[in-house]
Amino acid sequence: MLSIGGLSFSIPCVLAPISGVSDLPFRMINRSFGAPFAFTEMIDVKAVSVFDKRTKRMLASNAEDRPLGVQLLAIDSKDIDRALKSLDHIEYDLLDLNAACPTPKVVRKGKGASLLKEPRKLKKILETLVRHTKAPVTVKIRSGWDIDSVNARDVALCAEDAGISALFIHGRTKMQGYSGTVDYDTIKKVKDALKIPVIASGDNVNVSQVKRMFDITGCDGVAIARGSFGNPWIFSNLIQFFRDGSIGDMPSVSIRVDVMNHHLNLLVRHYGEQRALSIFHKFFIWYTKGIPKTRVLRDRAFRTEKMDDMVSLMEELQKLDERK
Repeated sequence: MLSIGGLSFSIPCVLAPISGVSDLPFRMINRSFGAPFAFTEMIDVKAVSVFDKRTKRMLASNAEDRPLGVQLLAIDSKDIDRALKSLDHIEYDLLDLNAACPTPKVVRKGKGASLLKEPRKLKKILETLVRHTKAPVTVKIRSGWDIDSVNARDVALCAEDAGISALFIHGRTKMQGYSGTVDYDTIKKVKDALKIPVIASGDNVNVSQVKRMFDITGCDGVAIARGSFGNPWIFSNLIQFFRDGSIGDMPSVSIRVDVMNHHLNLLVRHYGEQRALSIFHKFFIWYTKGIPKTRVLRDRAFRTEKMDDMVSLMEELQKLDERK
């Protein structure tokens, strides 16, 4: 069983924070299939300090959305102090610092993966977070900045010295982004060096890949990101795997359509109809991945601007299953 601070999870798998994806409807769908822990989207401490309408929506939660982690982008201690005061208004169970985001607009500001080049600064930020919040503090890092500066072990030890409760590591460099080979060896070196739990990410897209991550690295847990896109049943399959070692089947088209309808309804309640429809375009494509004869439906879904048309497309999708 994975434990972080005072939190314990039924399976050693968590839903990762994913920018533009990990909103409340997405988290609730994945929790309904057994995700034991989830994060909000990554959010800058400056936005948290302002706490405007957009920030409130990004941090929106409910009683069923627990335990919940909040992931922050931060570099300035004053901004951190203001953000933590704003977070007093919401309920959360863990605070994570992102030192892994490779996006240019983030690293240009010295945040995200840029902190891999400045371990002392990273340690100072983490010490501030640990000192000023009662929740467990964690950090997400990468294997390094590029292939010539793979320094995850040193960065991880520095972070552990700051008093964090666990460490998340993505097994790619900043320059790799989300492509290329996962560096399992570096994740293992980090795991072997630390006393705190190490949660690994990178290509955890199905049960077999998750098993591979555990087997090679010896990590304490895994974070599921892209593996959950249109595939929340990855968590029910993981529950089955940890129970009896078996790998579950993919759900029928009928079950997928039911989940799609539920997800769309949650989005409408959270955002309103038009915004929900815009967000759901990408989810329609993810949910239907791998289903034969759906390319035309996916193309139409991406262009759909009316809720009734989207519902009709899902009805057409349902008929594909009925014709079998």
